[in-house]
Amino acid sequence: MSAKTRIVLSSDHAALDLRAAIAAHVSAKGYEVVDIGPTTTESTHYPKHGEAAAQKVASGDCALGIILCGTGQGIMMAANKVKGIRCGVCMDTFSARMIRQHNDANMLSIGARVVGDMLALDIVDAFLDATFEGGRHGTRVDMIKAIEG
Repeated sequence: MSAKTRIVLSSDHAALDLRAAIAAHVSAKGYEVVDIGPTTTESTHYPKHGEAAAQKVASGDCALGIILCGTGQGIMMAANKVKGIRCGVCMDTFSARMIRQHNDANMLSIGARVVGDMLALDIVDAFLDATFEGGRHGTRVDMIKAIEG
């Protein structure tokens, strides 16, 4: 991805601090951050935030998305309901690299209550620095897309 690639960030209330750290980190790497909130610690529902971020990616408004909730699981499930989204929860750098290289993932989910801040930034870097390998993986991604209809 080139500099000024737009990346949408969203979370629920459980991940405000980590989302802010990721936003600063991603911005410092030269990406344009589109942070769609929330902005307060008031309890909120992760499905609406996962869907909103996924819609930004699916529409082409943003190239990639990074979403967070307590475990990363619920918000990922909501994002993956949006046609065209391939989002994975990652708790390590290997998985983050592989979801881009082998699955052409366009969104990354992280659990703020599961992953420490420094590891989260390393996971983000692994995700952003990886590129889709195509080839046999392209065939498999096409098979995933076919399931969507």
